[in-house]
Amino acid sequence: MLLSRHQVLARRERDPERLERSAYLLLSRIDTQGPMSIGQLAEAFGLDTSTVNRQTAALLRCGLAERVADPDGGMARKLRITAEGGRRLAADREVNRSCLARVVADWSPEEVQELEDVLVRLNLSAESLEGRYWPRTEAYDTCAAGRQPGAVPRESAPQAPRTP
Repeated sequence: MLLSRHQVLARRERDPERLERSAYLLLSRIDTQGPMSIGQLAEAFGLDTSTVNRQTAALLRCGLAERVADPDGGMARKLRITAEGGRRLAADREVNRSCLARVVADWSPEEVQELEDVLVRLNLSAESLEGRYWPRTEAYDTCAAGRQPGAVPRESAPQAPRTP
């Protein structure tokens, strides 16, 4: 909780126009997975479609996302991150990274690596319990599983649906 609070306060001090938490999460998922429908986003986050509809409407109003035809030819229109949305997301990510870097500034490289490994394992365990997997590159999956003591190899772990 303290780390999360530290990042919120640091973001507020540095950038009063920071992304709202829901915008950050939705844009991150769209950025990672590519254009998604409101239904796909609702499923990915385990939220009601009306909630996601309100959140995405705010993204559209702010010019952070845009509606596009389904690249796969489906009927539902999808949301795609705009250049402005990508710029704002990248800026927020950089602030988050710099806040975390300040927290671990006096840690050894081995301690930082250990924290990364444990956080990856924590995230994978939480995803497994929820049955909702965040899309990752295969290189990340292999690297993360290979570094974790007692990790389940990704080829035997449940896989997230991946879009081409």
